[in-house]
Amino acid sequence: MIKYDVSALGELLIDFTYSGISEQGNSLLEVNPGGAPCNVLALLNKCGRTTNFIGKVGKDQFGYLLQDTLKELKIGIDGLCFDEEVKTTLAFVKTFENGDRDFAFYRNPGADMMLTEGDVKEEQIKNSSIFHFGTLSMTHEEVCKATEKAVKIAKENGVLISFDPNLRIPLWKDLDRAKEKMEYGLSQCDICKISEEEVEFLTGEKDIKKGAETLRKKFPVKLFQVTAGAEGSYAFYKDLIVYQPSFKLGGTIETTGAGDTFCGSILHGVLDRDIEHLTKEDLEQMLTFANAAAYLVTTKKGAIRSMPEVEEIKKIIEENK
Repeated sequence: MIKYDVSALGELLIDFTYSGISEQGNSLLEVNPGGAPCNVLALLNKCGRTTNFIGKVGKDQFGYLLQDTLKELKIGIDGLCFDEEVKTTLAFVKTFENGDRDFAFYRNPGADMMLTEGDVKEEQIKNSSIFHFGTLSMTHEEVCKATEKAVKIAKENGVLISFDPNLRIPLWKDLDRAKEKMEYGLSQCDICKISEEEVEFLTGEKDIKKGAETLRKKFPVKLFQVTAGAEGSYAFYKDLIVYQPSFKLGGTIETTGAGDTFCGSILHGVLDRDIEHLTKEDLEQMLTFANAAAYLVTTKKGAIRSMPEVEEIKKIIEENK
């Protein structure tokens, strides 16, 4: 029985973003609930999908704040666990004038790293149409085992697997291991959302099409999408290569969550279609919707609480045909 459209496993944390200067001249920080897997689920919830988050937070003020946020936004918390000893993971995000970001993580350890195989419940994975994960839940041994258990359950039960490499270099002691885990994800998934920078990291190829082709020859991903930042996005599917430009409408504040919003939008589109029989028109529609949603989230701070409504996304598309 399908209970969840999408279950996602991984990090749930607090993003502290700079938010002006106090009267005393000190930097002000805004508390933004974040974490790539939940960003994906937040967009899916806006699209009316049923979701489930699998991950761990600390038994502290931030952990309870995150739990309350997910409840408020109707993101499923059946898989949310609390760690008695390790605190909730924190990230401090500095945004540059062009919207790019620099991350400083407080995660040595962080509660999201404490997820164990025993915390992963088979029924939650089995009862999902899509299972989504990334590499931040593979940086350390125990949480990596938990992730691989979830992927194995999904594989054995015919659940579609979605993967986002989501490379965060500061969190890896060894970039060879990061590459190994990214390649593991690519070897297991049916759907992949990857950035042009990550394609270059894995292949050494700056040309998106050449890099994508290299990865597709090695890994049997059914639907492979590459995001190219402000330039748009590509979908590679069977013999089709589809490109859709981004929405350059101004008003961008920061790019936090843009890739996750894109990813959630694609999963929303897949849920309405047969992944074995997608058409060029399907891919164009999915990329356009995802690009529009990603643009809208860049006009707000944070991600989980900043996801656009479906009507907003449709309006942007309609007004910019």
